[in-house]
Amino acid sequence: MSSFRKFLLRRFLTFIPTIFGVVFITYLIAYAIPADPVRAWAGGEKAKPEVIEKVKQYYYFDRPWYEQFYYFLVRLFEGTLISPRTGNNVFADVAARFSVTFQLTLFSIFFSVVIGVPLGLVAAYKRDTKIDTAVRIFALIGVSMPAFLLAYLFILLFFVQFRAITLAGVPTSKVTITGVPLIDALITGDFENLAQIVARYWLPGFVLGFAGAGIIARFVRNSTVEALGADFVEYLHAKGLPVGWVRRHVFKNSLVPIVTIIGLEFGASLSGAPITETIFGLPGLGYYAVQSIYYLDFPAIIATTFVFAIIYVVTNFVVDVLYAFIDPRVRY
Repeated sequence: MSSFRKFLLRRFLTFIPTIFGVVFITYLIAYAIPADPVRAWAGGEKAKPEVIEKVKQYYYFDRPWYEQFYYFLVRLFEGTLISPRTGNNVFADVAARFSVTFQLTLFSIFFSVVIGVPLGLVAAYKRDTKIDTAVRIFALIGVSMPAFLLAYLFILLFFVQFRAITLAGVPTSKVTITGVPLIDALITGDFENLAQIVARYWLPGFVLGFAGAGIIARFVRNSTVEALGADFVEYLHAKGLPVGWVRRHVFKNSLVPIVTIIGLEFGASLSGAPITETIFGLPGLGYYAVQSIYYLDFPAIIATTFVFAIIYVVTNFVVDVLYAFIDPRVRY
């Protein structure tokens, strides 16, 4: 078996305990909440005793906690776990909201990369100058700025003052191909719908990507500065290669940590942005998770956590695989 196949097998074997551990810890936290979820699911304070008993039996709340978890887990992997709040299969609810979060993630990563990478490169090549200091201050502000504060400031500016954004509704595809309206609009050339999608998503995407831009700028700067101090840079200069060629090799050698942080940002955004989605009224995975917690919807909480865990481990796996293509020295 090749070393790369061994690597794939090792990573796959780590997926199972990681995902199981996340779901198990989530269940224990939910179980420890001092509340009566069964009564809440059955209708609240006015719920009839027979209804409460049926709900309790259906979700095995009349059994010990470990048996409850077992049946939750079985239904989760069978795809038959039902949300008591919506009455739908939890994976159907997640699938219906995934495209909203995915589009938000695309806008977020776009702004993070377009802003963060150039600023990081400029700061690295202008090290210890006023430009470098300004970029580092920007990065600090990006990391420190609360998302809700930035969101409300921009809503006040672009919605209340200039009416330059849309905060109502979510644009859908006229022709469904991929299930993601943004991609469908690009494929079909529906620029009218594309304009509506951009108008709806660009500001929440910018708010979500602002912190990511600061993080990426810092990583790009530090990684590039480290690469600039390598011996091969002096060798390339000694050979008389043009500055552009040298910078190209420097950027390529600094890509591994940059790809890592971009991958982590993508995974974090795709796992839902509850604050951003709630403020901008986007019915994505983050908003769904918040509402599930609010209504003590344990099945939905476990399902969203399960999906988030899968997104994270898959994202990390893809980043690890990309290492071998970016840096030939990486071997598995």
